[in-house]
Amino acid sequence: MNFQGLQAKYNRHFRDSAAWKLLRADNAPYILAFLSGLFSENSEVPFSQARILLDDELIRFRELDIWKTETSAGTYLNKWIKEGWLREMDDVLTKTDASEIAIRFAQGLDEHNSGTTASHLKIVQDAVRDFSVEINSNINERIALLKSKQSEIQREIDALHAGVVTELTESEQRERVREIYHLASILTGDFRLVEDELRQLDQNIRIQIIEEDATKGNILLSVLEKENLLSETDAGGAFESFFYLLCDQHRTTELREQLRSILSHPVAKHLTFHQQQFLSRLMRELSRESERVFQIRRRTEESLRAYLESGYAQENRAVERLLNRLEKLAVELKNADCNLQTETTLFLPTGAATISSPDSMLLMLPDEKLNTSDVEENLNTKIPSTQMLDCLDAVQIRLIAEKVLSTLKKHGPMTIASIVRHNPINAGLEELVAYLRVAKSMGVVSLEEIESVEIKDKRGMQLRASIPTFLLSADLFPDNLNELAL
Repeated sequence: MNFQGLQAKYNRHFRDSAAWKLLRADNAPYILAFLSGLFSENSEVPFSQARILLDDELIRFRELDIWKTETSAGTYLNKWIKEGWLREMDDVLTKTDASEIAIRFAQGLDEHNSGTTASHLKIVQDAVRDFSVEINSNINERIALLKSKQSEIQREIDALHAGVVTELTESEQRERVREIYHLASILTGDFRLVEDELRQLDQNIRIQIIEEDATKGNILLSVLEKENLLSETDAGGAFESFFYLLCDQHRTTELREQLRSILSHPVAKHLTFHQQQFLSRLMRELSRESERVFQIRRRTEESLRAYLESGYAQENRAVERLLNRLEKLAVELKNADCNLQTETTLFLPTGAATISSPDSMLLMLPDEKLNTSDVEENLNTKIPSTQMLDCLDAVQIRLIAEKVLSTLKKHGPMTIASIVRHNPINAGLEELVAYLRVAKSMGVVSLEEIESVEIKDKRGMQLRASIPTFLLSADLFPDNLNELAL
């Protein structure tokens, strides 16, 4: 591409890219610092919590005379949402693809890793060799490449049997572990891009519904076609690949154990505390990210269905057709040389609009005073009543979590229905909800099936409940149960 083509492309990014707008904002260092700290522990933060934290930072900046601003924290957060740097759904904030790119760019300025080390060259060589095998359609050449790879592995095995152990140098270990962190951190950016594409898909379909006089069948066919196109994009393909990996319990368990092994070795010292923490929570974080993508996809489908069934689309098309007819009539009158100032007998009921606010509403006073003559005064007592003690007899979710973890360690991965067979529920729906809360706090992805659970309430009545199928495993629990958001 020549200079004019490149400058046109970069000029378009400079004008339209939300990530570039964030990097060149006047207060970009403060925004990037706040967003990095806000999402350092969790990928989702309540809007109220973010507003309180930003308020505290603004007060501190004003006292130190660093950032002179009188704008409130809520105004800043709403502006960042409007600019596309934050996303708000159900009063919960998450990062967007634009903010991920900007933060990763700023963090990369401190990582001056050399790209000419032997470890990087080996990564490239392995990737090229594996890719050349997978795309080669010639059977003989493919067999030859695989045999070459097999012989290389056999030489390493023979060397180990002979007592020759080849260890990576300090520099190679540093480059390899940082490369692992870099590749893992990109995954979350792919999820942000999938969310953006889902929202753009929703917007495009709504525009199509308004612009085209299409039937519901054509609209649903369009939705299916666009979802197939979404899975073919880079971000969509990354999400589909990860979801298949997530469904493979053996591979996820193997990857989780291998990450723990790497972080327990001295090589982990080459990573910062934040990077080590990120890798230790990688599988749990990716499970939550994929669940949010599924949630957005389900919400998009439900909102489109509600939009179709509510009749808004038909009403919009009817209004648009009426406006088109009026425009055509106006053009016909103009072409017929009609005097548009001619008075007619038509009368339109127009007038001044009346606007009122809740402040103008007056509350009505009661007609008579409240009669309190029959009210008896009761003295407070220090002895709790039986009714009060019954209300305090609630299910303790922490004990349920400990019970679930103990059962999984003893019997292996299983669903909630299987766990309940080993630990019968005798406190009714409240205890069943506690099991579901434990599963949701671990970020377990629900399967498509629905399972049935037999429970008893406090009075001994037998109940049957249908719940989503969650596959729980002891490996999904954090080392400290206090980290679970119960």
